[in-house]
Amino acid sequence: VQLQASGGGLVQAGGSLRLSCVASGHTFSLYNMGWFRQAPGKEREFVATIRWSVGTVYYADSVKDRFAMSRDNSKNTVYLQMNNLKPEDTAVYYCAAGSRRTTGARSSEIDYWGQGTLVTVSS
Repeated sequence: VQLQASGGGLVQAGGSLRLSCVASGHTFSLYNMGWFRQAPGKEREFVATIRWSVGTVYYADSVKDRFAMSRDNSKNTVYLQMNNLKPEDTAVYYCAAGSRRTTGARSSEIDYWGQGTLVTVSS
């Protein structure tokens, strides 16, 4: 499985961005897809994940009321709508996917990683 993320950029605090991630290859094996992020000098952290078959979404507490994740099965694509962005949201955002029956909320549960897309939020 290959994951291609896009949509990062520079935005002012309070603004919005939408990230996209397209999966290709053996996508039938995927159980979940999601997003992690890594800020400079920090460890990679979970952002959101969606269970591919039924659409159940889990969010990190830090983004729960501001970010919304969705999917388009016909396009093998997931989206992360990020609203009311804050400077602390600045990070490289990574698309991730897992084929095991887990929530995909931990790095250890991820089988596939996409390249990162940089999100910079200015104050």
